[in-house]
Amino acid sequence: MARKLPKVDVVLIGVGWAGSIIASELTKKGLKVVGLERGKERKTEDYFMVHDELRYALRYDLMQDLSKETITFRGNEKIRALPMRQYGSFLLGEGLGGAGVHWNGQTYRFMPYDFEIQSKTVERYGKNKIPKGMTIQDWGITYDELEPYFDKFEKTAGISGEENPIGPKRSDKYPTPPMKKTPPMEMFEEAAKKLKLNPYVLPSANLSENYKNPDGISRSACQYCGFCERFGCEYGAKADPVVTVIPVAEKTGNFEIRTHSNVRRILHKGNKATGVMYTDTTTGDEIEQPADIVVLTGYVFNNIRLLLLSNIGRPYDSKTGTGVIGKNYAYQVAKGNAIGFYEKKKFNTFAGAGSLGINLDDYNGDNFDHADLDFIHGGSISFTQTGMRPIQSNGVPSGTKLWGAEFKEASLKYANGYLSVGSQGASMPFQHHYVDLDPTYKDAFGDPLPRITFDFEDQDRNMAIFLANKCADLLKNMGADHIDKLEELGPYEITTYQSTHNTGGVIMGADPKTSAVNNYLQMWDMDNLFVVGASAFAHNSGYNPTGTVGALSYRAADGILKYHEKGGALA
Repeated sequence: MARKLPKVDVVLIGVGWAGSIIASELTKKGLKVVGLERGKERKTEDYFMVHDELRYALRYDLMQDLSKETITFRGNEKIRALPMRQYGSFLLGEGLGGAGVHWNGQTYRFMPYDFEIQSKTVERYGKNKIPKGMTIQDWGITYDELEPYFDKFEKTAGISGEENPIGPKRSDKYPTPPMKKTPPMEMFEEAAKKLKLNPYVLPSANLSENYKNPDGISRSACQYCGFCERFGCEYGAKADPVVTVIPVAEKTGNFEIRTHSNVRRILHKGNKATGVMYTDTTTGDEIEQPADIVVLTGYVFNNIRLLLLSNIGRPYDSKTGTGVIGKNYAYQVAKGNAIGFYEKKKFNTFAGAGSLGINLDDYNGDNFDHADLDFIHGGSISFTQTGMRPIQSNGVPSGTKLWGAEFKEASLKYANGYLSVGSQGASMPFQHHYVDLDPTYKDAFGDPLPRITFDFEDQDRNMAIFLANKCADLLKNMGADHIDKLEELGPYEITTYQSTHNTGGVIMGADPKTSAVNNYLQMWDMDNLFVVGASAFAHNSGYNPTGTVGALSYRAADGILKYHEKGGALA
């Protein structure tokens, strides 16, 4: 029988960016908050002088143990899903700070078009532009409503950036200047301007200079060591929850973090959540934590799975398109790339930072005319210099044998002699893309694993080739001697890393029939339960999601405070 603890004001399930932001905002207002994190505690000192590519980048030290908990995957409903037993397409983080510890730090704002995508697409192109089975919908909020929260997140994190020439309006400039420009970045910028495009240094959570944020948290500038993605930052220069918002919440005395606490059920009675049941993985004890307000702030799959396991909300039915929990799963089309090889030039690409790069949005969202194109939306295009570490950095031109003397010779010849220009394409939801509970496979506790049903569609294939051609054009103007580019986008396969940007499943909107949460991320079906994170995205944009997750988290915090004061539905 579970041991029952005294009730608190708020219990958070997951202490990554979303949970940590909400903890900071609520505890500053005097609420007593408990944060339950299934992984271990982390601090900056853990990463002092630990530039270990094998441990972190290849053996996934900061990721969850797939032998105990994973997902299952299938490309369509006609085949049996199988468990993901080794990391490939995406990485599932675990521990205090969540994926916010091992991210690159690229911090964009989704575009006005994203939040009203269905309305704006129909308005410009007519209903027939949306293909059969594509389930895009407006998010129930506008960019203008969310803009102050974007600004707040950027100032908390100290985002270093430069104005996007064709970006939406901002209420203030970035809090710190853009990162340094490297020679390849300057080559990209010159090529883009030659093609009459609009490049800008991408927004970075790697600090360009020492910074103190509005909460009084001081951090040091980035050293450009190149160990960001899959690594914790030894300098604290990369914004993560552990060095930004968690200390603020802890300082209030109102925040208790419990690590090694795996939440297995949200408890509820009638239409109210009453708390959570979790297992202390150090002892095996089952514990019940009652709370007035429950906030689900885990990764996408965890948010969906917990709601389904707890029988909260209406499970999505792909055959009828009804129900909402698991609906509109979307990924990212990150394969529209091109690589340029240089016979005589060398670049110091071993140096870098997770958010060091230059970007353009001329082919993102609806910034270009889609009337004669066989897809909607698009993607950002960028050159990033994130630090080419030695084990994984051995690009060779197409046609080169992938083993033996020829491969070794080409690897040495082109070491620091090739540049990649890539796109990050949006992912549109379809009726047959969703997440549910697997009927066969279970985790270490005996609970069903989340099951993904997903594949690339014509929408994705057409967009990827379009973007790859644009990337190749840029490399040609950057003087590359040989260019390889994506020629065809095959079926989605889960074995090769692409992006950890999974979204959807507990989507926001203005209508309870088609969405799970309102624009404060409050459950329509249970007003004291909030579900915060990229699970709220009704589709995925042509950007990294974290900036938008941060903004939505600040708005959700406002909603929770309003609910705590007055109760009831907020929208």
